[in-house]
Amino acid sequence: MDEKDFALYPYISGASLHVKSLGISLDRLVTSRAMDSARVRGKERVLQAIEGELAKPNISSSDEQKILLELLSYPFSRILVSCIDDSFLTRRYCLAEAVASYKLLKMQKHVFLLEYASDFGVFPDESETGFKLHFTSYIRMASSLKAIEWKLVNRKLDHGNVNVSREEFARLLQELIKTRVEHNLPMPVPDELAQACEPYLKEIREVLEERKNTLGASEFESVETDLFPPCVTHAIANTQAGVNLAHSMRFAMTAFLLTIGMTVDEIINMFGTSPDFDVEKARYQVEHIAGSSGTHYKPPSCSTMQTYGNCYAPDEMCKKISHPLNYYSRKLWFRKRDAQKQVEGNSSEKASDE
Repeated sequence: MDEKDFALYPYISGASLHVKSLGISLDRLVTSRAMDSARVRGKERVLQAIEGELAKPNISSSDEQKILLELLSYPFSRILVSCIDDSFLTRRYCLAEAVASYKLLKMQKHVFLLEYASDFGVFPDESETGFKLHFTSYIRMASSLKAIEWKLVNRKLDHGNVNVSREEFARLLQELIKTRVEHNLPMPVPDELAQACEPYLKEIREVLEERKNTLGASEFESVETDLFPPCVTHAIANTQAGVNLAHSMRFAMTAFLLTIGMTVDEIINMFGTSPDFDVEKARYQVEHIAGSSGTHYKPPSCSTMQTYGNCYAPDEMCKKISHPLNYYSRKLWFRKRDAQKQVEGNSSEKASDE
């Protein structure tokens, strides 16, 4: 691999060694005026990760300045993520770096992928349709992928090997990349360097907070699980029992839970027992419904739920409302009313005793 590859894939061993050979200290990277462009690009990497897609630049092997800028922006972006030390940001950043590499890797030739994989201790053989991975390597690479098609039992073994296409192999490499990017994050940052990073951290914190608010905004004050309408309660029970919900019901349940105030992570954890669960795919879908694309989706009405066969065991309250959110709102109102009556009753009894 050459310097251009190091810039595009800055977490491979060769890239790290190349950066060390440049003799640029962390202090110089963070404070030197000559490194300003690399710091700006590093901040951009983090901001793009928060928004959901980290863009890799077009780089030619002859563009030494652009290569150096991209290469040095990676360690600075890690410093910024470490300074903020927010689990949501760290997770989103690592995933964005890995996905950006996957998009490049799936277009690479076999010989490049073979060399790239060797850096992660994976040594596949070429096959007519892609690559042959020993099942032990396959298990290591696919262990975090929960979708049913990645399960080893659903793959044909040929003398201990698993056949994967080039794109599938790139997808498996994405998991190894994400693990490597996650390593040592957040890392300790000396106070003086953290202070020097403050001009770059301000915008990141603002965008991060805005994104978290967008994904977690709710018009309700609290989440009361025992007040859910029967359709949502039934869907949650099925999900926790490992039943694969219909897409329409999964959307309805997710939109409902987001609207009443559950977080993206809480919902993803709820889906964890689904037989086709893929954490990255689930996160993308839930965040999309939550508004990451600019549109916040509301749950469907009762009539739509009935049309798709998702209305389950309607009770007396269901007969009086036309939307699952109305059911929850009314139940919540009744609970608050009863609680207030209880308080007033207790106050009256106390006054009488006195």
